[in-house]
Amino acid sequence: MSNRLNGKVAIITGASRGIGLAVAQRLVSEGAKVVITARKQEALDAAVAELGGPDVALAVAGRADDAAHQDEAIKAAIDTFGSLDVLVNNTGINPAFGPLLDVDVEVSRKIFEVNVIAALEWVKKAYAASMKERGGSIVNVASIAGLRPAPGIAMYGVSKAAVIHLTEELAMELGPTVRVNAVAPAVVKTRFAEALYEGKEEEVSEPYPLKRLGEPEDIGAAVAYLASDDAAWTTGQTLVVDGGITLRGGV
Repeated sequence: MSNRLNGKVAIITGASRGIGLAVAQRLVSEGAKVVITARKQEALDAAVAELGGPDVALAVAGRADDAAHQDEAIKAAIDTFGSLDVLVNNTGINPAFGPLLDVDVEVSRKIFEVNVIAALEWVKKAYAASMKERGGSIVNVASIAGLRPAPGIAMYGVSKAAVIHLTEELAMELGPTVRVNAVAPAVVKTRFAEALYEGKEEEVSEPYPLKRLGEPEDIGAAVAYLASDDAAWTTGQTLVVDGGITLRGGV
């Protein structure tokens, strides 16, 4: 691995497993120190050990949409590692399956609070605490479900479309010192997405030109690129990481 993130400090939300943990692993492997968040302390502690221990990783447990937790994590990053240079908004929920007309209004609100509003609040606080003065890079984890209709996970898709547009608006507002980009994965083999491929992985991956589903490490690599100075002239973009499935019009 390169050392292109040496000296950088990152917060990754939703990082006790899956895509978030893979992002943290990739950033650490390239020289960054990371603060990882999720709801369960035990899972976070295991992730810290996997990442290399307290010299490179710190866990702060809490809900991504909780304002006090956001404040705590950002303060911990700066107090422990000295700065905050990278924010990865990875936390996302999808408690609703089925048509939009069947989604309870409170469920819709919760999806937007976690997937969209919380992401914006993390950005506001990271910017005020460090990035306004030092600059930085923000990477939002969207989805190809935000690029085209996604039957069955429609409200999740609507929220991810909002994340993509949020990325563009923030890039306009926070440039030139802070870059804001997003990644839009297709189906990645995580516990979060199991319902989409479990027991039928070969069938689900068949339409993909690359003939496989994504691995968390695929997304970690894309996020590391966008977080690094290799993407110094890239902002407001959504990098589609999908094994080619959108070429066929799929989600």
